[in-house]
Amino acid sequence: MTALVAENVVTGYGKQEIVRGVSLTAETGRITCIFGPNGCGKSTLLKAIAGALPVWSGATRLGDVTLSNLPVHEVVRHGLVLMPQGGGVFPRLTVMENLRMGGYAIPDRRLVERRIEALIDQYPSLARRRRTAAGSLSGGEQAMLSLARALVSQPRFILLDEPSAGLSPAMVNETLERITTLTEQGIGILMVEQNIREAMPIADKLYILAAGEKRFEGSPQDVRDDRQIMDIYMGGA
Repeated sequence: MTALVAENVVTGYGKQEIVRGVSLTAETGRITCIFGPNGCGKSTLLKAIAGALPVWSGATRLGDVTLSNLPVHEVVRHGLVLMPQGGGVFPRLTVMENLRMGGYAIPDRRLVERRIEALIDQYPSLARRRRTAAGSLSGGEQAMLSLARALVSQPRFILLDEPSAGLSPAMVNETLERITTLTEQGIGILMVEQNIREAMPIADKLYILAAGEKRFEGSPQDVRDDRQIMDIYMGGA
């Protein structure tokens, strides 16, 4: 079982420190969730792990490989991809062109096409709209496209930044179900979510951040109720 590890990570934007020495561990085949109030550094931490932001101090590792401050394409080649909040589809590109972007770090283009064909069959609504511009898709379809695009590189870990944001309740359930099936393939999920009630039942492990610091680490069974979560947000035990 491969572990994704962040160790005492400090990072931020410009000169503004946002994440203050956060450590966490996630494992392949499991869902690790990060909760916390807005502005506490959840998305910033994901970006640093994925190589989209520099790690000022501390380290990030995937198995025996140190990821800290590698270019994003190198992080992808080592088996980790980030699905940003809102999915980050390219609205003017077609569904197929978006999927090909998921294989940008793979030099063998024929391999990329084979992977895309195998993937798109699992998403019937996308298969029917191969030549449609991604910006014309519904929010749920864009979420599916983003997830499929992340799978083109066959990652060991996917970092998800609020995958349920902006989706209907039905699409939230479908998206979280698809995320759960990925763990059955041995893929590790590190997920930031605001929808705590929906995410808790599928989480194997959870962390709570507040003010850029880790306030809690444990399993969903270790959390009694919403009041305890709010107490942690506010700095209580």
